[in-house]
Amino acid sequence: MPTATATSADVIVLGTGGMGSAACAHLAARGAKVIGLDRFEIAHNRGSSHGQTRLIRQAYFEHPDYVPLLLEAYRLWRGLEEATGRRLLFQSGLLLAGAETGEAVAGALHAAAVHRLPIERLAASEAKRRWPAFTLDDDFLAVWEPAGGFLLVEDCVRAHAEVATRHGARFVEGVDIHGWQAGPSGVTVDTDQGTFHADRLVIAPGAWAADLLEIPSVKLEVLKKMLCWYRPPAEHRAAFAAGPEPGIGLPCFAFDTPAGFYYGFPALDDLGVKMAEHTGGTPVADPLALDRSLDREEAARVAAVARARLPALGDDLVHHAACLYTMTPDAHFLLGLHPEQSRVAIAAGFSGHGFKFASVVGAILADLALDGSTSQPIGFLAPGRFAG
Repeated sequence: MPTATATSADVIVLGTGGMGSAACAHLAARGAKVIGLDRFEIAHNRGSSHGQTRLIRQAYFEHPDYVPLLLEAYRLWRGLEEATGRRLLFQSGLLLAGAETGEAVAGALHAAAVHRLPIERLAASEAKRRWPAFTLDDDFLAVWEPAGGFLLVEDCVRAHAEVATRHGARFVEGVDIHGWQAGPSGVTVDTDQGTFHADRLVIAPGAWAADLLEIPSVKLEVLKKMLCWYRPPAEHRAAFAAGPEPGIGLPCFAFDTPAGFYYGFPALDDLGVKMAEHTGGTPVADPLALDRSLDREEAARVAAVARARLPALGDDLVHHAACLYTMTPDAHFLLGLHPEQSRVAIAAGFSGHGFKFASVVGAILADLALDGSTSQPIGFLAPGRFAG
């Protein structure tokens, strides 16, 4: 490996958001000399790792193969809390409701059955009795997952960066990355601040992946999503507050409806209840030129769901933020070694459901960069799966 200098390291990490900061932490903790390069500062709000909270859950309707990764992610999030003294993961519980045969409910039940996860099936009437703040259609089935909850997203990024820095990693902000090359003797990264050199490269660039992956078979689409916060009326604020443990206070929630998939979080502060639409989204041609103003059509759809499903919440929209989804053709991640370059590990295309995995993705990227392989079951996420 090259001798570490101001522009050389054992491993360079491109992108230091949710996934990249975690990779830096795991790499540095294993003794690697690490440089993390990013256009923006740690825990910035221009990509996909901001907006106060992210859901975390285990009964994963998207595919049961994610569950082993999630169980390891939970363990690593708790380890990060211990290492930094920060509370990051709150298991407030998650109530998922929709048609029993719908993708979300049926998928969650299937994943729970395959991996013997602790969940409850609840009729709509029972769910409404337990959580009177919710209004559910009579034919909905609810899945109560006490292990579900939320992560404090910016704090998670800062915690990983703190661990990385503690172990000697160096973060370089304000860097415009022009491209990279890999060869038998290592990798180089060309930037507006000069050329950086390393033995291995990790690419975790979020919405900027299309320009950096250099995998022609992978077609990515970036979507703008709105995050909306509603402040409940004073007389109802207690009903929408987060509780100290699952089943007490308002849980996280998700509704799979004919109008789309919507999700939200209990009120953590004076901003109130955060809600968003997971489906839909506005295509983004240039993430750097993103219009961050309120998308009134999307906000109206979220407000309509809030009125229908949480009628006492009201419509006092006090804050909004724009977030970016980077979608793969099948909405599953790109995670593994570059199909043409064994010195390059990739984490991209998280398709709007990746942040909860950041802790384990960081460990996987460290495995791939330092050992060339990982024991984690990521074959179904291989970056080369679209070739041919």
